[in-house]
Amino acid sequence: MERLNSKLYLQNWYIIKENERLRKKAQLLNQENQALLSELKQKLSKSNPSSNTNGIPDLNVNPTTNSTPNTSKP
Repeated sequence: MERLNSKLYLQNWYIIKENERLRKKAQLLNQENQALLSELKQKLSKSNPSSNTNGIPDLNVNPTTNSTPNTSKP
C-alpha cells in the first residue's frame, strides 16, 4: 500500500510540474498575442486613421453562448 502511495505521489508531482510549465508557456503566449494585437491595431490605425479599429475582436473575451458546440468527437 505504501508503495502504491509513493507511486501516486510521484505521478501527482510530475503532473503538477507539467501544469506549472504549461501555465508559464500559456502566459508567455498570451503576452506575445497581446503585443501582436497591439501592433496590428497601431498599423491599422496608421494606415487608415479615419476607420474604427474596434472591428478587431478582443481575444481575451469568452465567446458568446450563441455559438454551437462542436459535437464531433475524434
